[in-house]
Amino acid sequence: MSTNVRPVVTVLTAPGDPEPPGLEAVRSRAEVRLASDEASLRETLPGTDVMMVTDFRTEALAAAWPAADRLQWIHATSAGVDALMFPALIEGPVTVTNARGIFDRTIAEYVLCSILMFAKDFPQSIRYQLAHQWQHRDTERAEGRQVLVVGAGSIGRQIARLVTAVGMHAHGIARRERHDDPDFVAVHSQEQLMEQLGLADYVVIAAPLTPQTEGLFDAQAFAAMRDTARLINIGRGPIVKTDDLVAALDQGQIAGAALDVFEEEPLPPQHPLWERDNVIMTAHMAGDFIGWRRALTDQFLENFDRWHQGESLFNEVNKSLGYAG
Repeated sequence: MSTNVRPVVTVLTAPGDPEPPGLEAVRSRAEVRLASDEASLRETLPGTDVMMVTDFRTEALAAAWPAADRLQWIHATSAGVDALMFPALIEGPVTVTNARGIFDRTIAEYVLCSILMFAKDFPQSIRYQLAHQWQHRDTERAEGRQVLVVGAGSIGRQIARLVTAVGMHAHGIARRERHDDPDFVAVHSQEQLMEQLGLADYVVIAAPLTPQTEGLFDAQAFAAMRDTARLINIGRGPIVKTDDLVAALDQGQIAGAALDVFEEEPLPPQHPLWERDNVIMTAHMAGDFIGWRRALTDQFLENFDRWHQGESLFNEVNKSLGYAG
């Protein structure tokens, strides 16, 4: 940006959500407009130079897109940008960036916690505690187990580092095979997924949602896993076919699952996953730490300064692939 005119930034939040903390710092440098749905976005988009999108499920942008007459850059305050990848945006010149890096470490901590909860059977210990029941038993060791991280990007790399620190062996799956990766024992290509599933004790989904990953974990994938293996999904819900997962758990094809994301969110209260003793579930919160909303605004401001100075932006999304990096 080279003009001296104050740029216009439209912030798109989910309906009912408050404005992101820290917007006063944006207002000191730009005209800020707020939108929360298609109607308000149609009003705010004309003349908008930059968008900050905090609603990672939004369909409003695609619907209001014809009103974007000056838009240059969209920043998503999420790692996943699948909701933004509609054809007109993919094929057009507008730059898209994401929040890569903000949630990596906390998501990795969630994964390590899930692994240790399974290994040490903490869900059953909590049930015994609630029942005031003293029940000694032996539990598993985590050390020496193999972890397959499907999606060896920045989040996957942090997962690999943490599980390696406790003596586990991290393997990755990526679009292309990588040799001599410093954080993984090996990074295998997508074509090797089925083979690698049969070798892993823990399978962690850390991939973005793209046409290639949607429904990737289906009956065939679960049949390829060990019957002692656990699945951990901190990526996107639609990567896993929920009905196939339930069937795999019912049939003993896998030993358990830790799920932070689901095909349908919120998960309906009558869904059979709620009742399973070998399933750990959380409400799409694996990366959310105290202060994360302000951290996202600060990251946007850092990139906004670069944009304002005409410099290259970090975390630029490859729109044809659907993720950054």
